[in-house]
Amino acid sequence: MITANQLRAARALLNIDQRQTADLAGLSVPTIQRMEASDGVIRANVDSLMKLVSALESAGIELIGPGVASATGGRGVRLREQAAKPKAIRPPKASTRALERAR
Repeated sequence: MITANQLRAARALLNIDQRQTADLAGLSVPTIQRMEASDGVIRANVDSLMKLVSALESAGIELIGPGVASATGGRGVRLREQAAKPKAIRPPKASTRALERAR
């Protein structure tokens, strides 16, 4: 599970905005906004949560859950040292030739 605070912290570590987060996870901006407006643990459909968590982890974010060993306990996020630059999920672009034919 991920909290709204963890999502905001993860975005800050990756230095990305809500639009980039939505593109990265293949979700809409309003969905990301609703997730961040949640109080505590994000409540969303399982598919959306899995896309979000998978995208953040692929971008180098490690979500720290409650009960995981840490100096002071509690939830958190951490950026892995060898984190790759996040890449958005985008549909394939049409070729220049296809665009010229469409004109």
